[in-house]
Amino acid sequence: MEQVYSDAQLLKHWPGFTSHIVEVNGTQLHFVDSRGNGPVLICLPGWPQSWYSYRAVALPLADYFRVIVVDIRGMGSSATPASGYDKKTMATDVYELMGLLGISKAHVLGHDIGGMVAASLAHNYPDAVERLILADGLHPNEGMMQMKLIPPQETFSEKIDHQQPYMWWMSFNQIKELPEKLLEGRYRYLLDWLFDYVMVDSSKMPDFERNIYAYVYNQSERIRASNGWYQAFHQDIADAQEYSKLQMPVLGIASNVSSGFYQYALPTIAENYQLVNLDNTGHFMFEENPAGVYETIMTYLKT
Repeated sequence: MEQVYSDAQLLKHWPGFTSHIVEVNGTQLHFVDSRGNGPVLICLPGWPQSWYSYRAVALPLADYFRVIVVDIRGMGSSATPASGYDKKTMATDVYELMGLLGISKAHVLGHDIGGMVAASLAHNYPDAVERLILADGLHPNEGMMQMKLIPPQETFSEKIDHQQPYMWWMSFNQIKELPEKLLEGRYRYLLDWLFDYVMVDSSKMPDFERNIYAYVYNQSERIRASNGWYQAFHQDIADAQEYSKLQMPVLGIASNVSSGFYQYALPTIAENYQLVNLDNTGHFMFEENPAGVYETIMTYLKT
């Protein structure tokens, strides 16, 4: 089982890419690199996935860009240190990786938690970000404090309510030590429920890919590390209060869950922004609508 889901084996599904682990900012980061000659596009994945989640869009994008997909701190084959899961520290991880690779400036794409790190990178190292793309992942802000503990009546069913989404895992992942005791070796149960809940058509998340993420997150230390991304939200919110509006071009790619929120939030964080809503597409948009994501990114970066 371990060999099937190792980076070396998974990379066989990514022709032209190579896999690397390097030391940056006091930790280790794993990344895959297409080593192309075009402009650099750095991609940051989210919970509960890993670098492999970009496959459907990274492969065609690699025809035009040098695509680098990074397992953020605590994810995949990157290290799981005891601390450093605030998004400013994680942004510094990526910034130092860019320096190590001799990259002074890049386009940056982040999904979910990866979008939070990408936004922090743009805020803290603006000269390093050419264009920023946030796919269903904005920097933590005070609005999170208004999320409901109990869902409004008749809004919590098998599919997420687009108007009143109930995201209970935001609270569950705040708990220390208990999630890894409950989920170690059983993470596939959570994955299957989550994909069914937030995707319009969860059959588009293949069983093979579900097994990849289950293999990663079945490990206690990776559950603990990924929960650290959520447990740092208070620090992230405090950091956000010090940030000014982004000046580089920013593209928001919103699913059917986040489109309304993006319409409100993007003008508050960026001076120069565009928003694309992917109709009939759930949160895991790279799997559910890879063509739509690819076309949106190509149109944005090639203009």
